[in-house]
Amino acid sequence: MDKFIVSARKYRPQAFDTVVGQSHITTTLKNAIRHQQLAHAFLFCGPRGVGKTTCARILAKTINCENPTAEGEACNTCQSCTSFNDGASMNYFELDAASNNSVDNIRELVDQVRFVPQTGRYKVYVIDEVHMLSTAAFNAFLKTLEEPPSYAIFILATTEKHKILPTILSRCQIFDFKRITLNDTVDHLQEIADKEEIKSDKASLQLIARKSEGCMRDALSILDKIVSFTNGELTYAHTLEHLNILDAEYYFKFLDQMLTQDLVFCPVVI
Repeated sequence: MDKFIVSARKYRPQAFDTVVGQSHITTTLKNAIRHQQLAHAFLFCGPRGVGKTTCARILAKTINCENPTAEGEACNTCQSCTSFNDGASMNYFELDAASNNSVDNIRELVDQVRFVPQTGRYKVYVIDEVHMLSTAAFNAFLKTLEEPPSYAIFILATTEKHKILPTILSRCQIFDFKRITLNDTVDHLQEIADKEEIKSDKASLQLIARKSEGCMRDALSILDKIVSFTNGELTYAHTLEHLNILDAEYYFKFLDQMLTQDLVFCPVVI
């Protein structure tokens, strides 16, 4: 039996064109790649689950692609793209600042920056949850972030931009990610449901999209749970039951029974 992979990982975008709801970000990045106007430091900020780390990985893959397309996308067939997709790229480094937030961690990263890439044009360093770095760690990072080597690119990602020092912000090109709209979420969920051959109705998908509040990762997690709960069929009734949501019909029934003073069978709202 094949190992189950959650939808958020299985259908994680591998190209800018497949990123949902962030066209203002992806268009800018593709144009920067095509015109060779890349900044040396980026700050991706916005709510959780909207594509910050995903866009950072796509950017890292694309700028080292040996045969990029005319639209600024990675070819996904060259040696650099293949090694990146397999998780074996020597030019990509990802640091979780939530658990590596000390000065020593940043000094180790700075030491790595000094080595020229053996293959490819750029070494890309992604620091996730960068707002978790200590003040001392931020200060130790300032000089390298301001004047990095020509082959080094830093991508910082955070959900709380207000916690980052102004001296760091001034050294980065800032991209603000937005919450994914209801229609974009529903369309993406429908696309995945079709690929997985899941029977679904639009009302159920809209309910999931509203519950996720613009977070695609949450929407996909909810979809996986309900599909498991209903054995592969997504219905409005099952979605209501699983999410513990009271719809408008419930309230209309409640009011009707109050008007008729049918209090014995009147449902109790908790």
